[in-house]
Amino acid sequence: MARKSIAARWFINSFSVVAVFLLIVNVSVYFALRSYHYGAVRQYLGTQANIVYGILSYMDDYEPAIRRSIEEFDRKHHMELMAITADGRIDLTSSGFSPAPEENHEMPDYEKARSAESRIADYVGFLPNSQRYMAVTVMLSGEAYDAIRVVTSLDRIDRQIYTTTLVIAVLSIAIMLFVLFLGMYFIQSIVSPLRRVGDSAKKLAAGDFSDRVILAKNDDEIGELCRIFNSMADDLENSEKIKNDFISSVSHELRTPLTAIRGWSETVLETGKEDDSFEKGMKVITSETSRLSDMVEDLLDFSKMQSGRLKLQKSDMNPLEELSDAVSVYAEKAKKEKVNLVYNEPEFAVLIYGDKNRIRQVFINIIDNAIKYSGGGEVIVNAKLAENQLIISVSDNGCGISARDLPKVKTRFFKANNVVRGSGIGLAVADEIIMRHEGTLEIESEQGKGTTAKIILPSRGAQRASEME
Repeated sequence: MARKSIAARWFINSFSVVAVFLLIVNVSVYFALRSYHYGAVRQYLGTQANIVYGILSYMDDYEPAIRRSIEEFDRKHHMELMAITADGRIDLTSSGFSPAPEENHEMPDYEKARSAESRIADYVGFLPNSQRYMAVTVMLSGEAYDAIRVVTSLDRIDRQIYTTTLVIAVLSIAIMLFVLFLGMYFIQSIVSPLRRVGDSAKKLAAGDFSDRVILAKNDDEIGELCRIFNSMADDLENSEKIKNDFISSVSHELRTPLTAIRGWSETVLETGKEDDSFEKGMKVITSETSRLSDMVEDLLDFSKMQSGRLKLQKSDMNPLEELSDAVSVYAEKAKKEKVNLVYNEPEFAVLIYGDKNRIRQVFINIIDNAIKYSGGGEVIVNAKLAENQLIISVSDNGCGISARDLPKVKTRFFKANNVVRGSGIGLAVADEIIMRHEGTLEIESEQGKGTTAKIILPSRGAQRASEME
């Protein structure tokens, strides 16, 4: 089905409404002008007829007075005054012609005046030469003459009405053209950017994330739409890059332990239990299997987080116990990595309402990252209370994170350092877990000087550790 553009819909709907409105205005103006001018002429003719009637009503010599009034009628250049006999015939006219040219024509105004209570009537009609006229008849009470009739041509009035109507029609056409061009310009100012957005959206759908909608300075809704679209395109391009980096990183991360497991499995099968390589091979297999398991767990947690299926089993708990366990778990790994892991264990205990397994997962993730990025330096773990908040900090003196990458470290799949192993989703999962506990995860870092991760959790009360035992 053919697509109908916004401009076409606007033209058909809005412009048609304007056109009909202006047509109604023109027709209304025409009839209003006609009503006004014809009414003025009707009133003027009636006034002239009544003046003659008033003069005649004071005359004793009726017939000579009528004849004299008609012959001396001073408006004969603009209208014609007639005297109608009792048998309905025009006997005298101010033009001096006898018989009058209209004597063979019907006089509807005379017929209406004879039956009207006001004894006066008017009529608008056409002469045989197609000239429009208006006639007003006033009935008399004499015997020889039954009525007087005033007739005038409406040609000049009609020309004036037609001229005024034509001027208004021309103005209406000018207004319509102005509205058309203005509307088309306005519509194009909307349609063109929308078409560009549509074309760019098609490219995005096809996988081309490089296209952007470039407009001149525009602070209206269209400009805002284009800015939002460009921001979305930037996010999609960044997400696509992060996804590709993630796939590459995960592929590498999966390939390394799988290769080690496969190689050492073959070695173990070939050498047997008595060989020195057996124990070493089993340790490697166990270690790499654990790495794979942790990676799969991170991926599963991330999938649950994305779909809203990450559930927490909350209860009153002491997070410092989980922190102590996490430090103990990584003490041996830190020693192997030649990292000095220092835990300044606090002398107090604290309660929070949370999921202890998930909180422990966060601690393990943060400490693991600190050891990996410390580069054989030192990792210090501290805990303190401040304004009903538990603040746990894990600091290293490793490579640090650049100011450009720091805002993105908690973004899914993002890795500031691709040399260090990892999937890039651990911090995203940790941040989600901490937010679910109404806390915050803050990362402070300076490139070349190290990184500090702060876990801030709302506490439900604290006391000395000896009092809780």
